[in-house]
Amino acid sequence: MKKKFFAMVLTLAMVLSLAACGGNDTASDDTASTDSATEEDAGSASGTAFKIGTIGPLTGDAAIYGQAVANGAAIAVEEINAAGGDIQFELKSEDDVNDGETSVNAYNTLMDWGMQLLVGPTTTGPSVSVAAKCYEDRTFMLTPSASSTDVTSGKDNVFQVCFTDPNQGTSSADYMAENMADAKIYVLYQNDDAYSQGIRDAFVSEAEAKGLTIVDEGTFTKDTATDFSVQLTAAQAAGADTLFLPMYYQPASVILNQANAMGYAPTFFGVDGMDGILTMEGFDASLAEGVMLLTPFSATLEENQSFVQAYQDQFGETPNQFAADAYDAVYILKEALEAAGCTADMSAADICEALVPTMTTLTHDGLTGKGMTWSADGAVSKDPTAFVIQDGVYVLPQ
Repeated sequence: MKKKFFAMVLTLAMVLSLAACGGNDTASDDTASTDSATEEDAGSASGTAFKIGTIGPLTGDAAIYGQAVANGAAIAVEEINAAGGDIQFELKSEDDVNDGETSVNAYNTLMDWGMQLLVGPTTTGPSVSVAAKCYEDRTFMLTPSASSTDVTSGKDNVFQVCFTDPNQGTSSADYMAENMADAKIYVLYQNDDAYSQGIRDAFVSEAEAKGLTIVDEGTFTKDTATDFSVQLTAAQAAGADTLFLPMYYQPASVILNQANAMGYAPTFFGVDGMDGILTMEGFDASLAEGVMLLTPFSATLEENQSFVQAYQDQFGETPNQFAADAYDAVYILKEALEAAGCTADMSAADICEALVPTMTTLTHDGLTGKGMTWSADGAVSKDPTAFVIQDGVYVLPQ
């Protein structure tokens, strides 16, 4: 995967308005930062641009997510700065290797740099850890892709762009009830991961309410995500013709490989964490043919082509949902800062206090949703869309 972006700090700054403000983790041994003394020195003087930080796995098994977030945010910052106007940004990204403690260290590094607004972290476990720090420090946090309610619970200054885990689980069951009512469903989830567990819980509850048939369930942990033969054999023996997989793409890729090897071909139904499986290094993308998943973004839709083309031109690959979420997050922050009347010479804490009440008044149209709104608990209101993978791309089911 090409990694053109995340090598460095993006210091993209222009003139800012003078108006006043009205108001689970996988550790790795290596971490990477987009920091560079040369490029940091090239940034704008303090007070002329808002400093945004992103945090995510830029290295390690989940790097596809963190890189996408860094890249998507970079494109939005470049567009906003190139357009001129009162709101301008500097951007700096830090690697957390999908680990909570490392993510907190990355947050501290960004705060030392002068970060005023956080777009991140990328995944749920690190986001839970960093959200606690943001609440304590009064730093405004907008995670593009962490979807657990544990991230925002009890923290008035933490908001989400991605729909929540309960929303994904409920929406998946609703879709199946309407379009796959006779399915015999086997649920396979990671029971030591808040993201997977949260979606599973909501799915099972809604499936039971809608009268869907769940023939059995299977679980795994981070340490057992390399062999699913027992679970797949159980699913096949139970007569399951549909496997619901509320998980990230890494274990999903193993499941698809092993199911294919044993000649088991049910319908696989995933969620937004499966986005990225088509570009996973070493994975035979043909095994994902016919996989269904819920995601708020498709690179094949005509309305998204301007962003897709810009992303492909700059990074040499097709953007996934995580890139689109981060792109939206930066534009959401721009809209919120404008609505609150904030200026870049304000402290992070003062900006935070101005944005908290402003977020619940916004209505935002983005790549990942139209008419997005936010409740005081930080959750976004928007609906996921079901897609099926055909010929290596996401298409709407017929």
